[in-house]
Amino acid sequence: MTTMRIAIAGTCGLALIISREIQEQTSHQLLILSRSPQPGLISQGYQCLTVDYNDPASIQHSLMGVDTVISTVTGTPQLRLIEAAVAQRVRRFAPAEFEGPPSLRTVSDPLNRGKADALRALQHYHGYIQSTVFTCGILYERFAPNGLAAHQIGVNSGFANEGDYVLDARNMTAQAPVYDSANNLSSLCMTSAYDVGRFVVRALDMAQWPSELTMCGERTSVSTLIETVKQCRGRQLAHVQWHNPDTLRYELTLAQLSSDVAKQTRLSALIATAEGHYDFAQPAYLNSQFPDIHPERFRDWFVRNWAGVP
Repeated sequence: MTTMRIAIAGTCGLALIISREIQEQTSHQLLILSRSPQPGLISQGYQCLTVDYNDPASIQHSLMGVDTVISTVTGTPQLRLIEAAVAQRVRRFAPAEFEGPPSLRTVSDPLNRGKADALRALQHYHGYIQSTVFTCGILYERFAPNGLAAHQIGVNSGFANEGDYVLDARNMTAQAPVYDSANNLSSLCMTSAYDVGRFVVRALDMAQWPSELTMCGERTSVSTLIETVKQCRGRQLAHVQWHNPDTLRYELTLAQLSSDVAKQTRLSALIATAEGHYDFAQPAYLNSQFPDIHPERFRDWFVRNWAGVP
């Protein structure tokens, strides 16, 4: 396989998982781009560059000789990164997505966080740079002790803390988007961050990238997800609110009237779940391309992560 120079933009938990997989499982040259110096990573043998996303020359300099960029930064910094990648003739770019299929997001999606702008930019430059969206559904780590934020992922998303999404496994409460608009059971796809890293790194050696690369650890209904947590914790729910999109939108209106931004974000994620925005067809593309990768099942992951937690 051809050795490539891969740049990972960002130092969040997912960026480091992908970086570690590249470093340990491939012969590719890895470069980590960070807004601040990273002496800890450098001491572990990683090559890191400090980048000023307000300075196009700084970004372009960091991308010299880079074949592929995998971004975990959002907003304006990601747009500047795309522009610099095009200017430096980077061959491929993967934007900071790692959730549900972008095609299912609404135009005014409050969870967007600038992602739609990045996709529009990549479409604009499609004649100059190849890109793909890595779609993995919901990360298992949302249900970890102390939530997604404990893994330094999605810290600024507004729903990364323990209990912010669907259920609180410590206190055994749930605000569950169990039904869709037609009162059918809602489903979602989920993947552990570690398995996302494995699939992303294997995709680096694909000759061509389609516009979307899906992966999945497990597809389940929301009701089955809650039942699994109950069984693993050996407890019943102390409190649960069962929802469909209509009841969630009513609560969202109340949150908007009270200017409760945090609650608006959490409810928007639940509405997206009820409407199937984190659900996609099986088998997922990367699962079928790399059948030797056996993603961890959610039950096994949950038991391992909650072992010994009261």
